[in-house]
Amino acid sequence: MNSLVPTEKIWRNGAFIRWEDARIHVLSHVVSYASSVFEGIRCYETPRGPAIFRVDRHMRRLIDSARIYRMEVPWTAEQLGDAARELVAVNGLRSCYIRPIVLRGYGPLGVYSGNNPVEVFMACWEWGAYLGEGALAEGIDACVSSWNRLAPNTLPVLSKSSANYMNSQLIKMEAIANGYQEGIALDAMGNVSEGSGENIFVVRDSRILTPPLAASVLEGITRDTVIQLASDLGIPVLETPIPREMLYIADEVFLAGTAAEISPVRSVDRIPVGSGARGPITEKLQREFFAIARGLRADRHGWLTAVEVCENVV
Repeated sequence: MNSLVPTEKIWRNGAFIRWEDARIHVLSHVVSYASSVFEGIRCYETPRGPAIFRVDRHMRRLIDSARIYRMEVPWTAEQLGDAARELVAVNGLRSCYIRPIVLRGYGPLGVYSGNNPVEVFMACWEWGAYLGEGALAEGIDACVSSWNRLAPNTLPVLSKSSANYMNSQLIKMEAIANGYQEGIALDAMGNVSEGSGENIFVVRDSRILTPPLAASVLEGITRDTVIQLASDLGIPVLETPIPREMLYIADEVFLAGTAAEISPVRSVDRIPVGSGARGPITEKLQREFFAIARGLRADRHGWLTAVEVCENVV
């Protein structure tokens, strides 16, 4: 599932290196203490060539994530965006997934990380539908996880930190073990939070509901995109606490994230959502999202950054 096929080059600390040379020492701080932050960004093929989706917003969040953990990134969001464009170009890709990582490297070993060097890597590769090829049209089966999202003042959820994804792994592994494709976590108060790697939206009476940031959710770029597109289409969106049982009586439920894009949920805890198929509002948002991302409709919000692909890459 979503196997990783190596490309030619990876960007490391301002220079391109071979894929196989992108290595760190086993005693790097990040290995023992998960001291890293990262992003996931998609580049789509458009009629005018590859275009990276909302790269400026992603790179800003990357720097914000690092700042929360007192990690100084020696590049601006604009410079990192330029590096992402160059990375896609030198690898000759038309569409891909881009993964920037900021990590604490090799140095003193102990919980305190202030004396360890900060390194920045950026890789890209071709990556298909995160939740399976049929997920976008047919929807997925999800469960409410026995694992809650992080409680306030434990780990900062506004930072896209690798440490937070240990919680995500528990949610995802439990879901897969029990025959589901994804798990939905509740927050510390018992309200709906998000999926293991996606924000969640509920449709009820032609209105979209989504948990607020205080519900231990990542401030998702695709989440923001969905809210903006819904506004464009005249669909009301309300950020509000969502009780668990709303998932069982919703007209539609869908997940949103860079990897998952906009994926409908057809059942929760084996209870069909609505008709048990992708709903009309989810489908409408999908159509609008992909039309813009793939350059088939005017980029009215300035979300696409064009890439000039290098031919005959060696």
